Amino acid sequence: QVQLVESGGGLVQAGGSLRLSCLVSGGTFSSYTMGWFRQAPEKEREFVAAIGWRGSIYYADSVEGRFTIARDNAKNTVYLKMNSLKSEDTAVYYCAAKRFAIVTIDREYAYWGQGSQVTVSS
Repeated sequence: QVQLVESGGGLVQAGGSLRLSCLVSGGTFSSYTMGWFRQAPEKEREFVAAIGWRGSIYYADSVEGRFTIARDNAKNTVYLKMNSLKSEDTAVYYCAAKRFAIVTIDREYAYWGQGSQVTVSS
């Protein structure tokens, strides 16, 4: 079974940085598009960033220039480096995977991590 395990969340002051990691097992990681989504209290889940199996990268406008997504196929791991964090970045962050073509729609992703809380204090 395909499993995604996230780590790296926590509490950080505004302006600080965090790096989330997502380890994938049970599938062919190199053929997956990997995405990051987040959900704040009382809000819908929203797209954050994605990296395709051939290296294409998309970011939400709200994080462009501050967040960086990367993948290490040798480690079956995708990362989300978050810089210049703002209070509005506070949310549960989810790693997700789908086969092949990159998309930014959450319902297209078949596999999901457990979620990782990121809290940014003012």
